[in-house]
Amino acid sequence: MNALAPESAPAERPTLTIYSPSGVLAKVAPIRLAARRLGALGFDVQIDESATARFQRFAGDDDVRLAALHRVARAAPSVAMASRGGYGLTRLLDRIDWPLLADAAARGTRWVGYSDQTALQMGLLAHTGAASWAGPLACDDFGRSEADGGLDEITPDCFCEAMSGALEAVGFRTEAGFDGLEVQGTLWGGNLSVLCSLLGTPHWPKVTGGVLFVEDVNEHPYRVERQLLQLHQAGVLAAQKAIVLGDFGNWRKSPLDRGYHLKAMVQHLRSVCATPILTGLPFGHVPTKVTLPVGAVIDLVVQGRDVLMLWGD
Repeated sequence: MNALAPESAPAERPTLTIYSPSGVLAKVAPIRLAARRLGALGFDVQIDESATARFQRFAGDDDVRLAALHRVARAAPSVAMASRGGYGLTRLLDRIDWPLLADAAARGTRWVGYSDQTALQMGLLAHTGAASWAGPLACDDFGRSEADGGLDEITPDCFCEAMSGALEAVGFRTEAGFDGLEVQGTLWGGNLSVLCSLLGTPHWPKVTGGVLFVEDVNEHPYRVERQLLQLHQAGVLAAQKAIVLGDFGNWRKSPLDRGYHLKAMVQHLRSVCATPILTGLPFGHVPTKVTLPVGAVIDLVVQGRDVLMLWGD
């Protein structure tokens, strides 16, 4: 009698840990909703033990949040996703065990987030050269209630493809005038305010010949311009092959603007900076966002108004 062939074992679900390195969670419900939604997408989700801790405006005091970061790194899950942004990582930068985080990345951990996570991503790149992922946050994206618009359709698909290794490119539409542009360089950047706060510190990655992407929220165009001019005057923009602007929304117009707006700001930057400045990247404090490999070498290709950012083999 022939023995039945054993059934193949089910594939292991990728592990995902939600932790809180920055701002306090106003409510617990969003992180629980995020865990359920991420679980439904195929992840084995764990919520770090101090993810809902509270101290002033932070998710626990500095020691608690630093311990959480190192605890996640030692566990080396497939994905380490911050619960939310806010502020808090800057307090920890001088104390983070960067080799420990890089070792987790080498073991397969994908550090994911945006906003305040920019400080962690830039520090990791500056100190170790390890890559990370600019992408969604647990509460802000996967924990958004149906009353507030629910979970965006594009964001989770892009995130899951990136985490599985299947995503090798993202595309978007930009303004006319860049047809035929082709550059290759290290992709880096993130939240503009956080990025500028690192300039001149040991946590600033000295990337030349790269593709710099930036976004921000609640910042009037003149404040965005001032920060980009700071980078320009520091020689950062001229050292890049391309600048890519994401979303800069939720700012308030002023009666003093008199025609000054985001488009006028970009026009001025282009008049003083020779590096190509592209707009339209679907990334930032918006429901629809792509997931981007920070620290990876990418090819940026423009055909007409269509932009492709490609990576991988």
